[in-house]
Order: sequence, then structure tokens, then C-alpha cells
Amino acid sequence: MTYRFFTPPPAKAATGLTATVHRQLRDEFLGPVPTFQVLSVVPELLAGTWALMREALLAGDTSRVDRELVASVVSRANRCRFCVDAHVMLLHALGEHELAELVARGGTPPQPRHAALAAWAEASRTPEAADWGSPYRPELTGTVLAFHFINRVVSALLDPDLLPGGLQRARVVRSAGGRLYAGTAREPKEPGRALALLDVGTPAPAWAGDSPVGVAYAALRDTAMRGGDLLGDLARRTVTATVRWEDGRHPARPAEWATDLIRDLPGADRVGTRIALLAAFAPSAIRPGDVALWRLSHPADADLVRLVAYGAITATDHVARALSPAQL
Repeated sequence: MTYRFFTPPPAKAATGLTATVHRQLRDEFLGPVPTFQVLSVVPELLAGTWALMREALLAGDTSRVDRELVASVVSRANRCRFCVDAHVMLLHALGEHELAELVARGGTPPQPRHAALAAWAEASRTPEAADWGSPYRPELTGTVLAFHFINRVVSALLDPDLLPGGLQRARVVRSAGGRLYAGTAREPKEPGRALALLDVGTPAPAWAGDSPVGVAYAALRDTAMRGGDLLGDLARRTVTATVRWEDGRHPARPAEWATDLIRDLPGADRVGTRIALLAAFAPSAIRPGDVALWRLSHPADADLVRLVAYGAITATDHVARALSPAQL
């Protein structure tokens, strides 16, 4: 596994909130996997991301197969190869071998309910164009939002290959990995455990009702949006406006697209705005040169993670804003 711009501290060195999150990850998921290790330099972001993923994807009695299908399809829509591979493997862990491989190939599930879920998850990439809303329970809606955020962080900060040469894309490897994690994937998890990790301020959104998923989303949104403090007001408005008018469109040439958008910004904000915009739309297009320029004024790994998280949550919240109580 290769981290793109820095190597985070080893999990065994964690203390405080980070250590507590890692313990929950070992108990209930796959351990402190690279997605969460790269966030560990900002413990409150780590806790918020884990809380949303746990409460949406893992806890409660909504079908875990449905949720892993949604996670895989959202990851595919966002072109996050790392997350597609991981959640296809977890579909194998749940015994859904044919569904897993169909999703990996980009196919449509034959079962009508699964096909409808997949189409709904796919449409969330461009919520305004698709007139997207949610007729589903908060766990499924929260899974969509969790992976819109996680996909962007992962694509920005991790290499897409979990194993050398992309070996994880071989069916036999995915199936073997699924067998290894089958017990953990199938074990029921009580809702709410991760909420104790959070500094909860903003009320949960209406679409979540009284589900802990909404509390977790609100906490992550508040924490990740604070990364915008690294930019000036005009820069933040540029990121927000672009997310709204582009509505999830994949830029054909991300580098040139971002350069055009930052041309008229103050010089001190151009590289940070460029990284935030790419994090929102094409995170794998962030390049070492972008990060090197950012580090001239912000050398800390934590500031890079906060900036990427800001771009990621701005795009994610565009999806969340499409949700309305009238659609539930």
C-alpha cells in the first residue's frame, strides 16, 4: 500500500482519540486500514469519518448486502478503484459472489431491488441532473454520503492499488479476502457506539429522523467544513459555487479545468483552491507539484488532509442538500 503524499504514523503509536477509534476499527471492521490511517493526522476527522461509516454501513438491521452494493456503486461512480475493490471483497465476504463480480465489471444486478438500488446510488453523483432524493432508510442514505466523502479522500491521498500490481482485482484474490473477513462482515453491530467519539454541535438533518446516522453526518460535516478556514472567503465561495453549478460532472481535463477556475483568485489562495476543487471533482488528479506548492505555506500533513476533506465534504454536502423530508 502506497500513500501518495505522506506516510502517516503507525497505528501502534496512536494515543487519545485516535487510539480509541483504532480500537473500534479492530473490533468491528478490518482494523485501522489505510483509509483511516491517512486521516489519523487529524483525529477529529478520523473520528467523524469512522462514525458516519460505522453507523451507516455497519450498524443496525438494514441489509448489509444492500449497503455494500450501494458503497460499491457510489465508489464506481466516483471512479475510486481502491474503494470499489475493498467493497467488492466485502460483498464476497457476505456470500454474494456473483453480485460482487457483476459490480466489479460495471454490470446491472439482475434482481430488481438490487438494480434499483444500484441505479439510485449511481445517480447520486449528479443529484440535480438526476432529480435525486432518497426513498430509503437513513442507513442506505448515509452510506451514499459516507462514500462520496471517503472516495474523494482515498482517491486524493492513497494509491489505488491495495496490493502490488493491482492483484486485488483478480476474482480469486477478492474471494479469498472475502472468506478471511466473512466473520467480521456478518457480525451484527448495535447502532450508536461511535457517537461517543464525536463533538456534536449541529442538529442532525431532517432526512435522518432520529437515526444516529444523521448525528454522525452532521458532526463530520462540521469538522470537515472547518478545513475551508485554510482559504480566503473568495476562494471558499469559488469552491462552493463550482460544486453547485458543475453538479458532479467529471472534468475531461481536470488540470486545465482547475487552472481556469483559479485564474482570478488572489495568488496566496490559488494552489489551495486548486487542491480543494480537484478533491471535490477529480481527486486522483492532485499532483505532487500541487502539494509541494501548498506546503511552502502549509507544511503540516494535517493541513493537507484538512484541505482535501474540505473539498470532499463540499461535494458530499451538495448531494446531501438534494434530500428533502418531502421525499422520505
